[in-house]
Amino acid sequence: METVQKLAIPISIVIAGALIAGALFFVNSRPAGPAQQGQGQVLTEIREVQADDHILGNPDAEVVIVEFSDPECPFCKQFHETMHQIVTEYGSSGKVAWVYRHFPIEQLHPKAQKEAEALECAAEQGGNEMFWKFTDKVYETTTSNNSLDIGIHNSPKDAPVGPDGQPYYTQKPPRSNTDAGQLSDIAKGLGLDVAAFENCLISGKNAPRIKKDYDEVAAAGGAGTPHSILISDGEQTPVEGAQPYNVVKGLIDTLLN
Repeated sequence: METVQKLAIPISIVIAGALIAGALFFVNSRPAGPAQQGQGQVLTEIREVQADDHILGNPDAEVVIVEFSDPECPFCKQFHETMHQIVTEYGSSGKVAWVYRHFPIEQLHPKAQKEAEALECAAEQGGNEMFWKFTDKVYETTTSNNSLDIGIHNSPKDAPVGPDGQPYYTQKPPRSNTDAGQLSDIAKGLGLDVAAFENCLISGKNAPRIKKDYDEVAAAGGAGTPHSILISDGEQTPVEGAQPYNVVKGLIDTLLN
């Protein structure tokens, strides 16, 4: 059940975050997206952690960080590493968990939608563990900003163009009529059934799930990626942008104490 509440952030946290990483706020703007949230603005809560969520850590952790991410966003790539640091430090205690939800901004990264669907196709074969392995590999492989070769799902508009008018990279011709390029390579490297993976991606069967996540974060005030929500004792605190490790750690420690 969705409810509406005021997401109040302690002023000390706001000041600390602004001093340490102010320039990182709203690093990716979604055209015609929700307005920047202000302290005290009423927003729609995101759903609590559910059985079909992709979670790393204890589902009953005191602090759950729900991250909405775009696989072609360079700041999401950076924050992905930060979140792994957080889980490494707090995960063994069972006090902090990380939930990944989708926020592909197609206006900036046309490939992000299909890449998000690919993560779900991987999970379909290998469950939660395979979702995280595949997701980690995608973030490791892409150089961001639409750079991943996704085979038949590429289109001419996908290639980023430099000041000289030339693409940053050259797309390879598809190897078959189902080839998903580097996504297929990742699937093969992780031992997935590549044919089933490619057919899953072609079907678009996971698009509704991606849209559900996207609509949810947009309603919650997400205007850029990554957009995270810290959930503790039923309270939801938004964290915008690729905040550095010490800022995220500070927020967590405040909630745990």
